[in-house]
Amino acid sequence: MSHAPVLLEAMLSALAPAAGDLLVDVTFGGGGYSRAILAAADCRVIGLDRDPAAVARGRALAAEEPRFTMLEGAFGELEAHLAGIGVAAVDGLVADLGVSSFQLDEPERGFSFQAEGPLDMRMGATGETAAELVDRLDERELARLFFSLGEEPEAGRIARAIVARRALRPITTTADLASLIAATKRRVKPGRTPATQVFQALRIAVNDELGEIDRLLVAAPDLLRPGGRLVLVAFHSLEDRRIKRFIDDLSERRAKPSRHLPLVATARPKLRWLERKVIKPGDAEVARNPRARSARLRAAVRLADDEDQAGAGDANPVPAWRFAA
Repeated sequence: MSHAPVLLEAMLSALAPAAGDLLVDVTFGGGGYSRAILAAADCRVIGLDRDPAAVARGRALAAEEPRFTMLEGAFGELEAHLAGIGVAAVDGLVADLGVSSFQLDEPERGFSFQAEGPLDMRMGATGETAAELVDRLDERELARLFFSLGEEPEAGRIARAIVARRALRPITTTADLASLIAATKRRVKPGRTPATQVFQALRIAVNDELGEIDRLLVAAPDLLRPGGRLVLVAFHSLEDRRIKRFIDDLSERRAKPSRHLPLVATARPKLRWLERKVIKPGDAEVARNPRARSARLRAAVRLADDEDQAGAGDANPVPAWRFAA
């Protein structure tokens, strides 16, 4: 099974790991970003993931690399996870917000409509499955979900078909749902599988992905030391718009309360765009790894304020829990 991290060189350029840095890869996945960061500089890396399979891969890396440690949990609770190991501030945060190749390539995880598997879609080991969600929501709720989180133009038509079908028998597999959608939709964009947007919507809902991103964004500026980098790779417009608006709202461009996130008003900007123009994969990368096609990288730098300048030297002493020589 292969795992090709997307926009790897662009991520390293934006994160700029340096000797002595403490960096966090909040979506460890297959470990591609973490391994590349460790290879780029004599730094220390903390990995985080809520997928038990990814955690197992991360713990295997930690056993062979003393500069790395692995934590289990959702990145929306990053501040608590770091506090639990005595870390108050870091030099950089990176997140690849897409579904990992491992998750897509394992039919039993239920993320892909390209193979038969249970309609699960959970990134962690607990919570409601996609099958349970499809069975529980009424027609209006399903239509709203598919439209708002999947931007599916035929959301109402698909919701009606699902309700009619589940009255006969439950929808429990990925192939079952995908075939129902394919038979229901009247228009499909060239090159796109009919089920793409509905599967996206269900995955986002099952894993509260947008809520997780919001919580990460709110926490990130206060976890970063002055000069620290925030590097985020999104894969669809719902994620990318959130990131762009957030950085705008806390940057020199517009230092005012966000209309989109529950932030406290700040009199001074906290972030600076590293490069406001979004970074996309080139043709060569897309040819090597078609899953990189929709990747979008945005990055920002934490600005210093009076409090940060006063306490930067003691913000994060090396903890005793890890990285011993």
